[in-house]
Amino acid sequence: MQLKNQRVLLTGASGGIGRELAFELAQHGATVLLSGRKTLVLDNIANAIINLGGQARILPCDLSAAGGPQRLIEQATRDGATLDIVISCAGISHFGMTEDLGSEQLNQLLRTNVVAPMQLAQAVLPVFKAQGRGLIVNVGSIFGSIGFPCFSAYSASKFALRGFSEALRRELQGSGVDVLYVAPRYTRTAINEGAVSRMADAVAMKQDEPQRVAKAIADAIRGNARERYLGWPERFFVKLNALFPRLVDKGLREQGRRMRPFALSGS
Repeated sequence: MQLKNQRVLLTGASGGIGRELAFELAQHGATVLLSGRKTLVLDNIANAIINLGGQARILPCDLSAAGGPQRLIEQATRDGATLDIVISCAGISHFGMTEDLGSEQLNQLLRTNVVAPMQLAQAVLPVFKAQGRGLIVNVGSIFGSIGFPCFSAYSASKFALRGFSEALRRELQGSGVDVLYVAPRYTRTAINEGAVSRMADAVAMKQDEPQRVAKAIADAIRGNARERYLGWPERFFVKLNALFPRLVDKGLREQGRRMRPFALSGS
């Protein structure tokens, strides 16, 4: 799918991968609808894109609020405006021991990482089906295929998003609507600052810059991919974990032992 002249709704656009993806999409000629909770930040990004010759507007929204995804799609398609691609890039993480994760933290993580993308897909499907085309892009994680110690809730949420994306793609076969699931590995963003960053350096975790991930997502869209796993050897371990999880257990037990002191530090 070419991005030129496509109208793209991007959630999580105010920072990290989402911010860089907004610029990448605009560079390829897409009109980008930027969504997130930080209106001022979104304004600055939209203005920067416009100053570079691109097209962007902002649609602030809290996707975790009741009815948020439905309202966002209504805003994006107001007055019959076309919508070609919806990208769920908003996400939150938790690094720490499972017993230290509060119930409200857990609920917020699941609402943001799982429920919101599902509801956003539900809301846009009537629009896409009516026009006979459309693409739903869910940004997951390598942790959605390999359960990592000290990231149990985050891994669970991305496992769920991957399963939803796979099932929905099969459900939509023949409708003209497709689903792309993209799984980045550890990325240097604000979500991974503090103890997470120190842990990643200590265990020599492979790391990507958000610009590289944004380019890979755009390339996956342009290449009509259905799934894209980023990073080597992470792609190999995804397949190995699916076939021989006990082999991966051995390595992750040792890595988990080295990660736990950082998880217990809490900051």
